[in-house]
Amino acid sequence: MKLTSLATAIGLSIASFSSFAAVDTVKIEKIINASMARFDVPGMAVAIVENDKVVLAKGFGVSHLDTKKAVTKDTLFGIASNTKAFTSAALAMLIEQGKLSWDDRVIDHLPEFRLADPYVTREMRIRDLLSHRSGLGLGAGDLMIWPDTDKEVSDILAGLQYLKPDSSFRSQYAYNNLMFVTAGEVVARVSGMSWNDFIEQKILAPLEMSHSKAGFSRIPKSNDNWATGHIPLDGKLTPFFVNYLEDFRGAGAIASSVADMSHWLRLQLNEGKLPNGEALFSEKSQQEMWHLHITSKASSKAFDAYRQQFRGYGLGWSIEDYQGYKKMSHGGGILGMVSQVTLLPEKELGIVILSNQQAFGALSAISHEILEDALKLEDKDWVEDLATKHFEGKEKAYKTQALAEVADKQAALPNNVYANNYRDDWYGDINITEQDNSLRIDFTHTKRLKGVLEHYNGNTFVVRWDERLLEADAYIEFNVKGNNVVESATMHAVAPAVTDFSFDFHNLLLKPVKQAADK
Repeated sequence: MKLTSLATAIGLSIASFSSFAAVDTVKIEKIINASMARFDVPGMAVAIVENDKVVLAKGFGVSHLDTKKAVTKDTLFGIASNTKAFTSAALAMLIEQGKLSWDDRVIDHLPEFRLADPYVTREMRIRDLLSHRSGLGLGAGDLMIWPDTDKEVSDILAGLQYLKPDSSFRSQYAYNNLMFVTAGEVVARVSGMSWNDFIEQKILAPLEMSHSKAGFSRIPKSNDNWATGHIPLDGKLTPFFVNYLEDFRGAGAIASSVADMSHWLRLQLNEGKLPNGEALFSEKSQQEMWHLHITSKASSKAFDAYRQQFRGYGLGWSIEDYQGYKKMSHGGGILGMVSQVTLLPEKELGIVILSNQQAFGALSAISHEILEDALKLEDKDWVEDLATKHFEGKEKAYKTQALAEVADKQAALPNNVYANNYRDDWYGDINITEQDNSLRIDFTHTKRLKGVLEHYNGNTFVVRWDERLLEADAYIEFNVKGNNVVESATMHAVAPAVTDFSFDFHNLLLKPVKQAADK
């Protein structure tokens, strides 16, 4: 029974119930401004839904540091991985139409789907795509879609079979975007529509999310009310445009505003029902999506902070307990932009926060403050607590970017030994060329991944990307045979604590397309 129904049953009016539980929005607005100032966030938008009412939907700050255009409740942001719940909902709708089931094999709908293990290929089910239990590692294969590649879905599906698993099937939680890209393609095949069209026509339109689009390129040119991300580097905050992860498709491509997302929150808190009483999806489907499919290790710090005793993942939703309440949530991240959605169904409470800076702690501080107010918890300064941890963590992480001094440093071989066209089985062509007595690298499918090789030691170099805001410097190590011919090359991030996990350089194995001796 919903709490509003319970209130009526025991003689409380809905109005008095709402008054009893209302979040203090005046207080929350002050906290939002304080969080933005403390974390140096240019712009943010926040919506709160409580007892089926939108009690706050407002923009704060600016959408771009240079233009100074104000953020409003209708300003579009990339919601990134909060898209995943939309993809799960799309599949739930198709399941209710009898077109597939959660336990259908993926290959029954995508015959070309292949993973490295034939057993996993054969047994992977629709629900497995949505619960991060495929056996692939964190972010494995993301370089096929990040940042902004030219690969089609067919290219991505073809590359999956070359990704080596990190664990056995269904044994461990490991966040993976490509399984949601695959899920989006299942939506397309089963519905006969593109994933983008299905999301816009079957979900966004009925919800009257009129400004939202399933891809940045689909935003009308007449609508310039969208935010640009900002990245802090070397003490300066710099605007950095990306196309809201359009390549991520079902894993992260939606652009939305808090005004629109408040409709999504209401839908979730009303068990899939629209305001007119029609069901977009059933309560049964929602419970399936909110059912824990894989667990991850509970955090002792989270237990101390809000009594977390379990956490894991459902179908497009992160699930944990918060002060004894079941909480559904999700985060989303783009270079320079992050988002957060939080649901506390037992309290009829939903929160969405969108921002144009990548300080996720700023959003978490606000959501904790809202939950604290709604649950009448002991007051805690979440902004200062999380800001202190954020900046201490950044300082520690940036120290890892410093290259270790090498004793007895070994010289490199001549540049022409390393210069070659290389190929990785799942990514494709990566070319290293000699230019002006230095070596340059070109990830041919990714415009932003071009850089110079700086010698480190022996046959190891550091790739310094032309675009410094990527914060993704990487080692490249050449395996050279005795006759000075490169047999292969591997890569890994210089500072994993700083570099986004979607730069999964460590999963690459570069092999020369043409041996140096044949040049």
